[in-house]
Amino acid sequence: MSFANILIKPLISEKATKAKEDSNQVIFYVAPDANKIEIKAAVEEAFKVKVDEVNVVRRRPLKRLRGGRKVSHVPGYKKAYVTLASGEKIEFFEGV
Repeated sequence: MSFANILIKPLISEKATKAKEDSNQVIFYVAPDANKIEIKAAVEEAFKVKVDEVNVVRRRPLKRLRGGRKVSHVPGYKKAYVTLASGEKIEFFEGV
């Protein structure tokens, strides 16, 4: 798989910004079937940085019920917390 198929999009939130500033981590939504080795290789290839560690969090899809009836469906996702080596940076949405 190419990195374009593995990395879906970066997560931009207050928690992600804090993790980027404090512990040099960036957070991405990734493909559900990607593993840590593929994610590490994709980030290194796409952004030309050195990756120290990758942690993965998976959220299952949910069904929302109201009154015993199926009302809606909340999709699941997979996130990767990528810790970069010291001195490395990924510049996207800087100054926004």
